[in-house]
Amino acid sequence: MNILFIIVLVVAVVLGIAYYFQVKASHKQADEQQQLLTDYQRRVDEQQKLLDDYRALEKNFDNIGEGYEQALLAFDKMEEEKQKQQAIQESLEKRCASLQQTCDTLTQSVQKQAEGLKTIVADMQRAVREGADAKIAAYASRISDLGDVDGQEPIERTDNIMVALVADEAVKASGIDKAQYIKFESQTAPDAAATMLSTNQQKAVRALTHLLDNALKFTTDGTVTLSVSVDMDKMQAVYTVEDTGSGIDAAEAEHIFEPYVKLNQYFDGQGIGLTVARNIARRLGGDVVLDTEFAGPGARFVLSLPI
Repeated sequence: MNILFIIVLVVAVVLGIAYYFQVKASHKQADEQQQLLTDYQRRVDEQQKLLDDYRALEKNFDNIGEGYEQALLAFDKMEEEKQKQQAIQESLEKRCASLQQTCDTLTQSVQKQAEGLKTIVADMQRAVREGADAKIAAYASRISDLGDVDGQEPIERTDNIMVALVADEAVKASGIDKAQYIKFESQTAPDAAATMLSTNQQKAVRALTHLLDNALKFTTDGTVTLSVSVDMDKMQAVYTVEDTGSGIDAAEAEHIFEPYVKLNQYFDGQGIGLTVARNIARRLGGDVVLDTEFAGPGARFVLSLPI
């Protein structure tokens, strides 16, 4: 009986141990399967991530490809526009060259006409001196003025004359000493009466004549005074024309020397007299200015010419 119990006990123990190891083996197997499942899931996740990355790269590649195509289209369009602009530029350059050639031709023509006109003016002035026709003299002077409005070339100073002679001839040319409605006074400093002037006599006289004409025009009553002096420090002959006329605002001191400017439209003239006077003076190495410090009434213009 005891032996049987022992046998049964031993069998039970053996079965328990076997069951224990079997359960342990089952748990181990379950853990291994769980680990395999976890590894599998991790690999699936990794593959999914790789797949997502691949799709993102594929999308980026498509975008890059699309952008590249757009860039190519834009480049082609720019190249087309560049060719059009180049064609336009070449056309403009041809037109400019043609216009320049036409301009050069016209300039040469105008220069030849100007030379011919100067010859005609010189002949008319010679005829005036010989025949004393005032109308011809006036027409010749007006033609000469047109060439002196914007002339740029220096005027040759080939005449050596007395400083006072320019004033005398300008007074005669303007006729201001014979005007009935104003009083004309002329003052010549002793040193000016004895000083020689190297200039172009005809042009110098014309510049001063314009200043006298301007004073005569805008002085309807009162006095016009011509003063002649020399400034030995500056080596200049100075002709000052002072009137008691309507006067000129200091703000217009430079504006009045611009071509065709007329501050008063009721007076006759082309508005080029002061322009011509200054242009001639500067081309002779001198100048014409409005004395803005003159208290008035009227205006004072100063013509200076190098001795």
